[in-house]
Amino acid sequence: MRDLRLSVIDRCNFRCTYCMPAGEVGPDFEWLQASQRLSFDEMLRLVAQFARLGVEKIRLTGGEPLLRKQLPELIEGLRQIQGINDIAMTTNGILLARFADALKAAGLDRVTVSLDALDPEIFRQMNGGFASPDQVFEGIEAARKAGLEDIKINTVVRRDINMGETVPILEHFRGSGITVRFIEYMDVGNVNHWERGQVVPSAELIELISERWKIEPVAKRYAGEVADRYRYVDGAGEVGFVSSISQPFCRPCNRSRLSADGKLFTCLFATEGTDLRPLVRNGATGEEIHQAIRSVWERRTDQYSQLRWGGSKKQPGDQKIEMFYIGG
Repeated sequence: MRDLRLSVIDRCNFRCTYCMPAGEVGPDFEWLQASQRLSFDEMLRLVAQFARLGVEKIRLTGGEPLLRKQLPELIEGLRQIQGINDIAMTTNGILLARFADALKAAGLDRVTVSLDALDPEIFRQMNGGFASPDQVFEGIEAARKAGLEDIKINTVVRRDINMGETVPILEHFRGSGITVRFIEYMDVGNVNHWERGQVVPSAELIELISERWKIEPVAKRYAGEVADRYRYVDGAGEVGFVSSISQPFCRPCNRSRLSADGKLFTCLFATEGTDLRPLVRNGATGEEIHQAIRSVWERRTDQYSQLRWGGSKKQPGDQKIEMFYIGG
């Protein structure tokens, strides 16, 4: 275990088609209440035990993490935990301009911004009709000025909506020092009505991009890195591909996920998690929490993506956890 995805809130100010479509997650949806979510102190107690088990990197997720009030306070606490040497965050970028300076001052190292299109109409089609790309660009610029490093762009590609945006997005960020990563449209959760025909395999995108610019593969930087890295031969930077549909990477996975209400999941495609909230709220010792997390991790057998690739499916009635509940 090296990487912990820490969800701080299940709510979001977008309704992206691949995660939280408005038709499924409407005004009457039952969100977690404040009393159900872990407090920052409870999160820090848990993260300290994850760090004892090898976690070095924390990524703050949601929902949209910047909707959680006083988020810099959590980052300050994470920065003090022995063994945690990298704190990142994934955001849709709409609130980033407001908070970038405070996030950096608190100790955030890096930020990844979701951006699925440059065309305003396609952008809103992907995210349920909200905001504009210009607001995302304002957030990215604020992050750069604040000193956040290694900024990345995540673009989920759906064949029927935004495939035509892939080259324009690359053209926009080429030479900027910002890496774009294309993510295959995944069958996460139950509400996004995933269809394999809407998936654009990374190999197809690589071929498309190669018609415009020469790119070549680059070795992974560390064990468990999920993105396949390519660089422009002319030196204009890198582009990444996350290929969990066409090229599953279950075997080297070293990620765990903690939901905002304290459930531990060992896979993005899980059907159930282990509730750690009673431990931190009922006076468990650090050692008891440590052993509970260790037991879950050592028993894990997750290989959903590989089983899917082989044609296997979940059993009827199985409900996968929604991505907005445990982060991407």
